Amino acid sequence: MEYSEVNRLSRLTAILIQIQTKRIVTASALSRKFQVSTRTIYRDIKALENAGVPILTEEGKGYRLMEGYKIPPVMFTEKQANALILAEQLVLKNKDASFVKDYTEAIDKIKSILGYTLKDKANILAGRTQYNEVLHQERNSNNLSDIQFALTNHQLVSIEYINKDQFKTCRVIEPFALLSSENWYLIARCRLREAFRFFRLDRIQGIEVLTETFTPHKMTLQEYFDKYH
Repeated sequence: MEYSEVNRLSRLTAILIQIQTKRIVTASALSRKFQVSTRTIYRDIKALENAGVPILTEEGKGYRLMEGYKIPPVMFTEKQANALILAEQLVLKNKDASFVKDYTEAIDKIKSILGYTLKDKANILAGRTQYNEVLHQERNSNNLSDIQFALTNHQLVSIEYINKDQFKTCRVIEPFALLSSENWYLIARCRLREAFRFFRLDRIQGIEVLTETFTPHKMTLQEYFDKYH
């Protein structure tokens, strides 16, 4: 997902919360809060209306929700919740402190409606994902969603992996954490090597999430770095 898309997604989420929690809110107030033009706010409101949110415009006053309308609880699949956690990591790199605060509060509210099991998994993933922004660098991976799922459910993954010398091996791994710099990397315990290894996601040629589970590794990402690096 491009950063600009994440930026807009986070703003739409926060605008929706503002409209839901306030009796009336003006475009100029939203413009100041999110540091965008009023024209951008008009487009965002239109996008929410097109999505089916009954937003009423009171001439000279602002926006409010239709009387008696309550935004229903949102149900997320596990992979959708994981995608939100990744989006949060991207937004945290934004240099505007107020924007980061607003988005973090929005994500906290979204997390609050997740079931307990999903919430626990989301917190595991948040603690095991490290994102470093690299401008103008294309990241190429089709496996991130499956790996996130395996990581939070402690399921073994079978991969076909090509190393830097173009040598292919088949491995069964225990996913532990995800890192992003110039590429996405997976830290996992490799059962072939009986040790933790780094795997570049764009070098994974085939992947299968197995039904067999493994015993979770009882350490944080920082504890991993302290122990092995």
